Amino acid sequence: MSGFISIERVGDPRLAEFRLNERGLASRTDRRDDAGAGLFLAEGDLVVERALEAGCLPYRALADADRPTAVAQRLRDAGVDVFVGGDEVRRLVTGLGMPHPIVALFHRPRRPSAAALVADVERLVVIEGVDNPANVGSVVRNAAALGWDGLLLDHTSADPLARRALRVAMGTAFSLPHARTASLSSVLADARGLTLLALTPGEHAEDIRDVRVDGRRAVLIGSERAGLSAELLDLARPVRIPMAGGVDSLNAAAAAAVACYALA
Repeated sequence: MSGFISIERVGDPRLAEFRLNERGLASRTDRRDDAGAGLFLAEGDLVVERALEAGCLPYRALADADRPTAVAQRLRDAGVDVFVGGDEVRRLVTGLGMPHPIVALFHRPRRPSAAALVADVERLVVIEGVDNPANVGSVVRNAAALGWDGLLLDHTSADPLARRALRVAMGTAFSLPHARTASLSSVLADARGLTLLALTPGEHAEDIRDVRVDGRRAVLIGSERAGLSAELLDLARPVRIPMAGGVDSLNAAAAAAVACYALA
């Protein structure tokens, strides 16, 4: 345990940042800053390790006092303050029913601008109005697993670096570049050589099984309540996933998985 900082009290002021909610870690302004501002929390060995491998700058960590892991030692060796406590201390500090062996705070990294991302990728996933972090995390994991190389979000969609999104994505957000913009339609209208494919349940849309596309492509996915905006639908080629009778659509994350596979 040499070099680790033992914590006995849940109220220890050095743990204050671990108790912050998403807005406390990163304000709305922070989340919209491409230069990187605020903090994010990574939970578990795998996510923390993937953040480190991606070059994210660690700030502080909280680990299991009885079973410090290799990644906790790696952080300590790098000069990061690694606090250690028992299960009950860690559970009460983080608010998690089952405490992870390690959680770590990182500085939010720089990210590309929306225009730079669109210009650089071959296969892009675009999401609009998907405000559930679990859905965004699933979209990230699906896109990364199926070989897509970028994610573009509007400002109303959940943050890919939110705790729940990172947990669901298993840290794949660090290998899938993402960008945010206040106007998806403006960014996509200016894209050159990018075929836009908009998922919609509309009967007029082309069956996804029949879609053929060459070159660079983007699949557009909207919220489960409202779908894609009229602005985006006007820009893109409408595509539908056939549904059995009585079902009109899939969950956004499930639709992303089907589309990323079928349109890759």
